[in-house]
Amino acid sequence: MTKGFEQREGYDYEEIFSPVAQIEIVRLIIALAAQRQWKIHQMGVKSAFLSDPLDEEVYVKKSLGFIQSSKEEKVYRLTKALYGLKQAPRAWNKRIDSYLHATGFKKICIRSWSLC
Repeated sequence: MTKGFEQREGYDYEEIFSPVAQIEIVRLIIALAAQRQWKIHQMGVKSAFLSDPLDEEVYVKKSLGFIQSSKEEKVYRLTKALYGLKQAPRAWNKRIDSYLHATGFKKICIRSWSLC
């Protein structure tokens, strides 16, 4: 079972940080959009964390309904992230970041308003 709350730093995972937009920046963009009459679109992706490759080996126990007799000690090795894993947000961010970079988007550092 995926129980991210049982994962231990340094043992089960190394890096999990994923950047998040500060609320002040979100408000600024909404204010600019309102002032300049831009259209704003919002979307949510329910399966965002379910298709991102993992950088490290992650093993999970089988759920009770999937345990076969004589194979109780076996576990699953994940190749892609699942909801609940500490690594899932980081894996998603790495994937979307590489996609956006490949399609021509550039990162801007908000503190200096220059390219990162």
